[in-house]
Amino acid sequence: MQFWWLSEYGGLLLHGLWITVLLLVYSFILGNIGAVLVGFGRISRNLLISGSCLGFTSIIRGTPLLVQIFLLYYGLGSVFASWRWIHTTWAWSVLSDGFWYMVAALSISTAGYSGEVVRAALLAVPRGEIEAARAFGLAPFQVIRLVWLPRALQSILPTLAGETVLLLKATALASTITVMDLLGAANVVRAKTFRTYEPLLFVAVGYFLLTLIVEKLFRVVEQRGARTQARQSA
Repeated sequence: MQFWWLSEYGGLLLHGLWITVLLLVYSFILGNIGAVLVGFGRISRNLLISGSCLGFTSIIRGTPLLVQIFLLYYGLGSVFASWRWIHTTWAWSVLSDGFWYMVAALSISTAGYSGEVVRAALLAVPRGEIEAARAFGLAPFQVIRLVWLPRALQSILPTLAGETVLLLKATALASTITVMDLLGAANVVRAKTFRTYEPLLFVAVGYFLLTLIVEKLFRVVEQRGARTQARQSA
């Protein structure tokens, strides 16, 4: 194995690693906000809302992520490109950048998959705790923010950790729409140096280290949540 190319292309690979981290962070935040909304929508008594959320999760879970990415980037992106008037607005800097299409696709996918997980967690929270919070005079939004949602999320942290690792791995698809993520940068190195194995090994190590960091962060959050819950129960 030869790594002489690291001195020349190390900066490119680190930039690709940073783009991968940004994709993960943005998609995690937006996707899980969407997942909470979908979770509550699925248990809504409004048939239109619950039916719409069910249809959304069925479509997202029933179609490949790569197809969703292509539909957004090549399909929706082509529609925006045909609107000449938008080229002179600030929005074009976003709508012409594959990075944000990738963030949108990953966020939508996360909302679809994790939304069902959140739904199950919300239903698993004992009704007695919710009724007790209402008996204390908490407003409906306070019940959700202070009792219902925290209890639900605490119970599914291990599952969300696994979903986040899968989200991290899914960011590797960004290179299919010209986003220079970690894998995209490695492909450039491979093309210019004709070294096929070593750049991919660098990518594998990078994703492995990011996975360890994600798992560690979730363990810390889970342990702190458990300690907080123990203090409240004491």
